[in-house]
Amino acid sequence: MTAQHPVPHERHHVEANPTGRRLGILTLTALGVVYGDIGTSPLYALRECFKPEYGLTPTPENVYGVLSLILWALILVVSFKYIIYIMRADNRGEGGILAMLALIIKKDSHRRRGRFVLIALGLFGAALLYGDGIITPAITVLGAMEGLEVVSPAFTSAVVPLTVVIIIGLFAVQRFGTARVGSVFGPLMFIWFIAIGGLGLAQVLRDAHILSAMNPVWAVRFFAVHDLHAVTVLGAVVLAVTGAEALYADMGHFGRKPIRAAWFWLVLPSLLLNYFGQGALILGNPAAAENPFYMLAPRALLYPLITIATMAAVIASQALISGAFSLTQQCIQLGYSPRMSIKHTSAKEYGQIYVPEVNFALAFGTLMVVLGFQSSTALGAAYGIAVTGTMTITTILFFVIAAHRWQWPMWKVASLTALFLAVDLSFLGANVIKIAHGGWVPVVMAMTLFLLMTTWKRGRLILRERLKDIAMPLDTLMASLASGTLHRVSGTAVFMTSEAAGVPVVLLHHLKHNKVLHEQVILLSITTAEVPEVQNEDRVSIERLDHGFVRATALYGFMESPDVTEVLELLRLKGLKAKPMETSYYLGREQLIPLSSARKPGGLTMTLWRKKLFAVMARNAQSAAAFFKLPPNRVVELGTQIEF
Repeated sequence: MTAQHPVPHERHHVEANPTGRRLGILTLTALGVVYGDIGTSPLYALRECFKPEYGLTPTPENVYGVLSLILWALILVVSFKYIIYIMRADNRGEGGILAMLALIIKKDSHRRRGRFVLIALGLFGAALLYGDGIITPAITVLGAMEGLEVVSPAFTSAVVPLTVVIIIGLFAVQRFGTARVGSVFGPLMFIWFIAIGGLGLAQVLRDAHILSAMNPVWAVRFFAVHDLHAVTVLGAVVLAVTGAEALYADMGHFGRKPIRAAWFWLVLPSLLLNYFGQGALILGNPAAAENPFYMLAPRALLYPLITIATMAAVIASQALISGAFSLTQQCIQLGYSPRMSIKHTSAKEYGQIYVPEVNFALAFGTLMVVLGFQSSTALGAAYGIAVTGTMTITTILFFVIAAHRWQWPMWKVASLTALFLAVDLSFLGANVIKIAHGGWVPVVMAMTLFLLMTTWKRGRLILRERLKDIAMPLDTLMASLASGTLHRVSGTAVFMTSEAAGVPVVLLHHLKHNKVLHEQVILLSITTAEVPEVQNEDRVSIERLDHGFVRATALYGFMESPDVTEVLELLRLKGLKAKPMETSYYLGREQLIPLSSARKPGGLTMTLWRKKLFAVMARNAQSAAAFFKLPPNRVVELGTQIEF
């Protein structure tokens, strides 16, 4: 009796138009994943606008002006740009900057120069999101812990140590996945939004005149009075819209309708009530500008509010950490990152993964940021650069999709893009001037990650080119086999190859050293499609060749993890006979030797230092056997030296 492997499960897509109870469940769940980041912005956003460095006194005109800026930032950036327009740019239901990039690459593959620029922009935007994943846990947890300073100044020295402990605990539990605790995220964030909305409403009812700040004239007047000084305040106002990118990135998990329902029915009203409540409090007590969020609460409720704020900060951090894991999976599948350990933490929920290497890097980076900046105020500039940079790149990619893929009228595309860029570039410019005050952190992170991603991609292309040069044409091997001099043994040999043509180098080395070949030989290539996932019926294709050879190709989406044992089961369903316990898998392990002059005429190359960097990355990548989920006791690795 032969062992059987399960056929891969089809991904369950979220329905496009849920209603009733199903809509309620999805909306509540979306609260816990999508809105954690933007939902914790009231902890620090308004406070940052009135910090002493800006020299902005909390006069009625200034309070009304800042509140008006926050209100219209939320409306223009989140409601109008992301909720109404950006979320239309889905790749088979998936959102996010790399999903958007895959759409563009697929549509505009013939535009070589423009394609290169767009890919570079998309990768840099993805790199900025990693910086966001480091800064978000730091600033949100610090912002929550700083409520202790309102309770008593004696707690000031405890803020950073407590933040470090919480962050260590947050990253330590990542290996267990979010499947067990995900169900409580939504209800907790529901309580959070009700609480902050209620605190704000109580203060607004005491001074309803604060609602006049809804008039955009106050924002215009604020700029007229403060001139260029008002631009620097925009760098703090943008903190109110952090997390907007999560609306788009997490669209595939919930669909548009629940995300939109949660925003317009609960999140936006609660945020506005809280911000306006903070504004009313500052008008009545200008000293409250030091920490208006916590001063909204009666003293008896401070400890419960700090507790729930900490929970909300952890949830906000979890969303960005999980997003970094998903982004890494996409980078690996699209060929911009070395193989890493991807562990699926839920057998039922799609997309819940854990990447140990990324988790360690994020934890280390977050702790360094906390220890280096010490406060959420100091982190404001760094956070703003990461957020506004990603927002600007998203707008540029949206323009390309709307103009070339959707074929919208140019006047409409140009008008929308001009409006979006006017807002994005204003926020970005306000944060660029803070580069020396912490804004350099996400920029350096993004540039480093961009260098690593592009080095890996180009290095793989160069290596592929070199392997093609030393590969043998398949016809030559077939002619050799026709002579009947090569000894054949029973069983199946699967040779993994990145090329869907020619003879894999690992097969040639096997013949050179072992001088024997199995009765059935499968030349298996794993390729990545520019779509999130591929249905099982389209997963594999077979080409039967002479002398027991079969060429097979398995297609995976950029949101999926390849599994060769499942591929073999699909091949068996297509009539290929391959017993699991009589199948051996052959892999090539290249030892790379970087040379400054190793280049054929017209071929690809890199500088020597980047080649050395690529070789280091290749040595530290996860083994192909583990990445492709091959049975450990059925794998044979053959090494070869390659000069490049």
